This record gives sequence, structure tokens and C-alpha cells, in this order.
Amino acid sequence: MKTKIMILFLGVLLISCNQAEDQQTSAKFEVRKGTNIAHWLSQSDRRGKDRENFFTQLDVQKIANLGFDHIRLPIDEEQMWDLEGNRQEEAFKLMQNCVDWCEANNLRVIVDLHILRSHHFNAEVKPLWTDVAEQEKFFDLWRDLSKALKKYPNGLVAYELMNEAVADDHESWNLLVDRAHDAIRELEPERTIVIGSNRWQSTETFDALRVPNDSNILLSFHFYEPFLLTHYNAEWTYLKNYAGPVHYPGVILTEPEFENIPDTIKPSVEKWVNVKFNKQLLLERWAKPIQKAKELGLPLYCGEFGIISNAPDEDTFLWYKDMIELFDETGIGFANWNYKSDNFGLFSTDNVEKENLVSIVTGKQD
Repeated sequence: MKTKIMILFLGVLLISCNQAEDQQTSAKFEVRKGTNIAHWLSQSDRRGKDRENFFTQLDVQKIANLGFDHIRLPIDEEQMWDLEGNRQEEAFKLMQNCVDWCEANNLRVIVDLHILRSHHFNAEVKPLWTDVAEQEKFFDLWRDLSKALKKYPNGLVAYELMNEAVADDHESWNLLVDRAHDAIRELEPERTIVIGSNRWQSTETFDALRVPNDSNILLSFHFYEPFLLTHYNAEWTYLKNYAGPVHYPGVILTEPEFENIPDTIKPSVEKWVNVKFNKQLLLERWAKPIQKAKELGLPLYCGEFGIISNAPDEDTFLWYKDMIELFDETGIGFANWNYKSDNFGLFSTDNVEKENLVSIVTGKQD
């Protein structure tokens, strides 16, 4: 009798496990609050132990403990594949380790193909748009990623086709989206695919985005406005020499302040004089993606937003508070840029927590 009961128990347990696995596999991919894992498998020269130690299972546990429900994981072609298209196995292992860590900590993952050899969002020449061979290579990269990642449940991992497409015309991006979408769908019919608009996933170009007829799509925009604040004195931008006044909310640069700026700097900031920003005006900038998502009945996501770390603290914190409130009020999921760096991070590269910023972004402020 005991043997029969044990067999029956094991049978029920096996059925329950199979049902739980089926539910996890078929679960809808949903994200609410996340952070970008920048400068690890993307935009970094770290290799070997240095790369391995930069982001570990302990970081994933920390992110989960802070109350985030997902990470956005940027990866670059040059880190993941060699020039012949062969996998860089060490990088693939790190990527898959990361997904496993996230699964163990109940975090979802958006794998973001961030930079291609044929497309960098800030490069002048982008062969992706003119070279058919590079386009086919792009589709093959996704086919190879699918081979590595399709074992994970649909509710755990989503694929972001490409970060911040910058094509000369919107139709070039729309056509590439169609073909990349089809390439993935041949292999994974129900995997969530994350798609943004042309020209840096800007809110202003969202009305030009043509979205495949597919319910398993997450629409994504990026938001760094006002740029004078978010990229204050950023060395890779036209603001690299500006270290003058900036304000939020209200008029971000007044006429008297502008007049006191050195003449050599004025041309770089002139367009910001008497420009006003506040919470309501931020929301108005989101109108096009909100409308697109509403028309198509698709979820909406802000995959990047943030302010460079050397911007004025008080204005920075007020902006972040308004942004988080807007995400809460609209139901738009988000991932801040980024988790760990000295420019935009919640933590510095040596793991020092920026406590005020963390409390705002996680919603744990007093």
C-alpha cells in the first residue's frame, strides 16, 4: 500500500511540475521596473576575468532585492561573434549565466542587440542600411541568438531587435523590422519581440513606425529630455564644453543666464533659452508612443532614460521623481540607464550606491 501511495504521489508531483513548466513557458512576458546592464557585454573593452567580475550573480541578487522585476541586457556583435560570425563562447556563456541567475531570482531579461559592426547609433556611416550582406548577417545573428536562448521560457526572456536604429528614412527601418521579425518567428512563434522607432527610439518618430501584426510585441521608446540636463557637459556630445546653469522644472536656461555665457559656448545652448519643462510637458512628449500602443493594443515600455551623474543633484532628483510618477500613472514599464557606471549608474563602477537616486528609481523613497 505504501508503495502504491508513493507511486501515486510521485505521479502527481511529476504532473504538477510539468504543468508549472508549461505555464512558465506559455506565460506572457511582462515587465514593470528594471535597469540596464550597461558596459558589460556592450560598449566595453573589458575581457577575461575583468569582464567576468564586472557583473556577477551577486549583482543580480542585489537588483532583485531592490525590487526590480527585470533587466535589459545590451550585447554587442563584436563581443558575441568574431569577424567570421563564429560565436565568442566566453561571451555567450556569460550571457546565458546571466539569464540563469535572473531566472533563479525571478527577474525577466530583455536581450538587446545593442551595437552591430554595421550599425552604431552615433556613427556617420552605417552599412546596415545599404549593404544587403550586412542585413542578412543581422538576421543570422538573431537566428544564432535564438538557438542559444530558445530553451528559456517565453515569460522569462524577450528579444530587442536592435538598439536605437538610425536610418536616413523611416521605411528602411520598417522594412528591416519586418524581415527580422519574420526570421525570429520562423524559429519562435511566441517569443516577445521588443521594437522601437527609427532615430534613437525617439518619441517624435513613433508615428512613422510600422509594427508587424503580432500580439507578442513590446513597443519601446527612449527618453532623454531635456537633453541640456540629461547630457549635461557630456564629453561625447555638443554639450561637452557647457558647464553653466540648467534647471528643472521650469525654464531650463533663462535669457539673463544665457547672456552671461561665454560667446564661444552660446551657439551650443542657444536653442534651450527660455525652454520650459515640467512633469506635464514630459508626458506630452510621450503622446505618439502612447497613441501607437493604444491603437495596436500593445504594451509600452521605456527602455532607457536617465541623467548623467555630473548634472546638478537637486534638478536631477526632481526630474527622476517626475519620470517615475509618470511611469506609475501611465502603467508604462521602464528600465533606467543604467545599473552600474560612473556616468548614469545607480551604482558607481566600484559599487558605491547613489542612495537618493536608487530610492527614487526603486520607488522606496520616504
